[in-house]
Amino acid sequence: MLAVPGRRRSFGTEWVFERKLDGVRAIAFRDGDDIRLTSRTGRPLERTYPEIVQALARQPLEHFVVDGEIVAMNRGRTDFARLQRRMHITDPVAAGLSSIRVTYYLFDLLHLGGYDTTVLPLRSRKSLLRRAVEFTGPLRYNAHRNADPGARDLLDDACRRGWEGLVAKRADSRYQQRRSPDWVKLKCTAAQELVIAGFTEPSGSRLGFGALLLGYYEGGRLRYAGKAGTGYDDATLVGLRRRLDTLEQPHPAFDEPVAERTAHWVRPELVARIDFTEWTADGRLRHPRFVGLRDDKKAAEVIREYPASA
Repeated sequence: MLAVPGRRRSFGTEWVFERKLDGVRAIAFRDGDDIRLTSRTGRPLERTYPEIVQALARQPLEHFVVDGEIVAMNRGRTDFARLQRRMHITDPVAAGLSSIRVTYYLFDLLHLGGYDTTVLPLRSRKSLLRRAVEFTGPLRYNAHRNADPGARDLLDDACRRGWEGLVAKRADSRYQQRRSPDWVKLKCTAAQELVIAGFTEPSGSRLGFGALLLGYYEGGRLRYAGKAGTGYDDATLVGLRRRLDTLEQPHPAFDEPVAERTAHWVRPELVARIDFTEWTADGRLRHPRFVGLRDDKKAAEVIREYPASA
């Protein structure tokens, strides 16, 4: 189940609020000794996060399906750039990345002991989840707050804490495998996913490429959002250029002219997480910075989002 982006600040008492986490969405399945951990797109994650698999194997209950977000923390805040160093590694111990600790925050229960719990209201599912799982090690419960004193005060507090935002959920909502207005994400920061549809040649001593050419979908059309030339280390520049070269195509996928003299166009398949300061009046990013790739989101799903505090 996915949330819709929203800017509303008024919610009734039938809503609850959870912390919006900046990580990788993951569903965990346990059926006896068989444990699976998968991304939104169905990619297996067991080898990347073995400590989470081990924690699930130690649970007293042997049959359940849970939903949550895998994050890396940095001084009490979720740090997607830090998590990026673990996301594409299938053997973190051999790669020397086991020191990057991850946490799996659980916020929903889809199946328990042979029973489908998706038909239950959210409050009931969360109550069962809290009692069914032993939250130790990397497993944590993503708690919720009621709509009192209200979304505005709760969101302001979340933004002061440096959180990415909140997710508002109808307390009586059933779990649906689609994007639903029963879940609304409220963002504090100007950051979002964007589609990579091209890149420019590097200049001087720069490796790989100069900047990524980015866009988002609106009404089925890929709109140009600007270019991001910062946020990369040398390894990212070289590795990402190799991937982009395999996607190169002769014509741009953008639905509008993009004037970049050294542009290379690629099939719009890769999704990047981009931080920026604001959108300009003509729909371009101001001061965009690359944070990492998102392989848990499909390019066709990327739309422009707005901070809830706007």
